[in-house]
Amino acid sequence: MSIKLVLGLGNPGERYAHTRHNAGFDVAAEVLRRRGRGRWLRHPKCDIAVLTPGRLVVLACPSSFMNRSGGAAAALLSEFEIDPPEMLVVVDDIDLSLGMLRLRKSGGPGTHNGLRDICDAVGTQFPRLRVGVRGDTIGGHLADYVTSPFESDELSRVDATILRAADAVDATLRDGIEKAMNIFNRPPAPFEG
Repeated sequence: MSIKLVLGLGNPGERYAHTRHNAGFDVAAEVLRRRGRGRWLRHPKCDIAVLTPGRLVVLACPSSFMNRSGGAAAALLSEFEIDPPEMLVVVDDIDLSLGMLRLRKSGGPGTHNGLRDICDAVGTQFPRLRVGVRGDTIGGHLADYVTSPFESDELSRVDATILRAADAVDATLRDGIEKAMNIFNRPPAPFEG
């Protein structure tokens, strides 16, 4: 099945912009930026844009908080008559080092509350791109860590990670998930910043 919906996860509002937990939003924004002509439109449960890489693809970011992403996913699947295996969810992953990507056809939510809410709403049979956001040191409470800004010495790696994740989305849309998995599940080239 080809992907018809790309759903980037994050938390709404300036307070959370460009934090670790908003990697999904940042990847979605980069995918849209590359199209050069798209813009976000308000939808009842999310911001959406329509991509057309040879076919209709909806790009969306829920307007609810991360742990309530399932409502937006279910509504979009229903409205656009898309099956869960045709939805690619892009999400941060604190268990992966900054720069690592994991593209999978399906699976459980792991420790991610946004994925858990989507799994509760639509099941587990949807592809997901996990974007590694763990820095070299994790201090304090995990929720505070993922909702705080990246460290200044991480910003170059963050930018490279977002670009590579957008490449993975583009490759999945263009070539299918199997080919994209073979390329993007490998460790990235050593970072030189």
